[in-house]
Amino acid sequence: MDMGRESRWEKDAMTVEIVFALVTAVALAAAVFALALALALAFDLSGSTHKGMLVAGALLAATSGMWRLVRVLRRFDQQRRLGR
Repeated sequence: MDMGRESRWEKDAMTVEIVFALVTAVALAAAVFALALALALAFDLSGSTHKGMLVAGALLAATSGMWRLVRVLRRFDQQRRLGR
């Protein structure tokens, strides 16, 4: 029959996991950037320092979002390979 091909429920599980990974990665990145923005506003930083804080916050947000995305998808792949 379909030797080596995923069943419909496996494809659906992959789709759900990908969407979960994307949503949580975006939420984490937004939270990290919001924290950097809140700190920049709370300490009333000057122009270049304020901009530098926002750039650092954006870089940290992008990094943490990608870390979350990769972590969730790798964990799902490991569990799938173990048959869980």
